Amino acid sequence: MTDAPLLAGFDAGQTHCRCRLADREGRVLAEGEGSGVSHLAAPGGPERFQTALRSSLAAARRALPGVPAEALAAAVVGASGIEADSPVQALGQHLAAEALALNPAQVLVTGDERTALAGAFAGGPGIVLISGTGCICVGRADDGRLHRCGGWGWLLDGAGSAMDIGRDGLALSLRMADGRCGESPLRQVLWDALAVTSPQELKARVVDPGFGAAGFAALAPLVGAAAMAGDPEAAQVLRCNGEALAELVTAVARALQLERPALCCVGGAIEHLPPLRTAFAGALTERLPGVVPRPPLGDACSGALALAGGLVSR
Repeated sequence: MTDAPLLAGFDAGQTHCRCRLADREGRVLAEGEGSGVSHLAAPGGPERFQTALRSSLAAARRALPGVPAEALAAAVVGASGIEADSPVQALGQHLAAEALALNPAQVLVTGDERTALAGAFAGGPGIVLISGTGCICVGRADDGRLHRCGGWGWLLDGAGSAMDIGRDGLALSLRMADGRCGESPLRQVLWDALAVTSPQELKARVVDPGFGAAGFAALAPLVGAAAMAGDPEAAQVLRCNGEALAELVTAVARALQLERPALCCVGGAIEHLPPLRTAFAGALTERLPGVVPRPPLGDACSGALALAGGLVSR
């Protein structure tokens, strides 16, 4: 379809990896989806990372018959857990270059919050809040300064995420079972979802190596539904997590001295849990009344492609 060198932008998530191909002028030509990734430091992480890149690129290439492999000029990968100037980022750079058969100078592997920011504001100032399985907030000032808050791993810093909402709901269910707080239907809903009947079984279930952040996050919609049905304890869980998200945005705005920042919110938790959105909006209005919510100009793949264009123009 084209003889122009291709740019590849990847949004590498835990469930799937998307690859979008564009020409050097930024015109999108194709998109494909492959397998998901895990943290590079996790067992099997490097293998899953390379498989995700290769499979999603292959899926995108199938929509461009006749384009040779050497047409790929540059690629940018956005993935969670990639800290700037860290050994994990260096490993990601090496793995991506190898998987995509590119020179390391033609590849950038960075945090998905950076690609989301680049896509949302096309390189301009603003703040992106991501609240999905985990959560993170990053902003850009007019002078190009960046500041990031949150996202320091689900074991330490997940307030405002689906993972924390699910875990907080389970913690609440244990307090109900112990008699530390009043019983509500939420406990039975969560325990039925996990097929457990006692605190002992619940404890064993959540410490299973296969449970992890995704296991907790999968319970967030049940907590959200309970809050919408009027469960006061579940509603308090959503209020606390909404306030935590507002705290992230406010801290970024303060660090970058943004009085009326544009704000884009993305991610499954903030998009699909109405009580979380309501709690967040209320808390943010109190903390940062000048904020201007707006939809993103583009997504994380768009941002990755924009950054890839910078690699070939250097």
